[in-house]
Amino acid sequence: MKIKLSFILNQKPVELETDSDRRVVDLLREDLGLTGTKEACGAGECGACTILVDGDNRLSCLMRAGQLAGRAVTTIEGLADERGLHPVQQAFAEAGAVQCGFCTPGMILGAVGLLERNPRPGRGEIRAALSGNLCRCTGYQKIVDAVEKAAAASAPRE
Repeated sequence: MKIKLSFILNQKPVELETDSDRRVVDLLREDLGLTGTKEACGAGECGACTILVDGDNRLSCLMRAGQLAGRAVTTIEGLADERGLHPVQQAFAEAGAVQCGFCTPGMILGAVGLLERNPRPGRGEIRAALSGNLCRCTGYQKIVDAVEKAAAASAPRE
């Protein structure tokens, strides 16, 4: 069933017509051209498609378009601004927490969601929060280091 959908995407209002049951990952990538959101498993097992919806981590492969109505959505493309990279993006780059980069957008958004809920997490809390985001390239050490670095270095951005 077609619906008229209105929501905030990366701090900008969006209105479009789509099928209510269209997967959010497809809506973002195919309809809106935001290819930073990755699809790997398509079953909610890997975290590559993580986005923030009203500040909470969500798996876009498991969400339907109709669930976005009236919500605020942040994708990896919405983190950097005129000031530069988001502190978590900067920390990932500085810590060398990326290899192939496929999992990176989901990891970064997962970390941003964590730090919004808990600005000073311990290493165990970081590991637990990112446990749903899988990476085949790293041993996760540099990823945890990056989140720890971002937590230590950043004040909340306005």
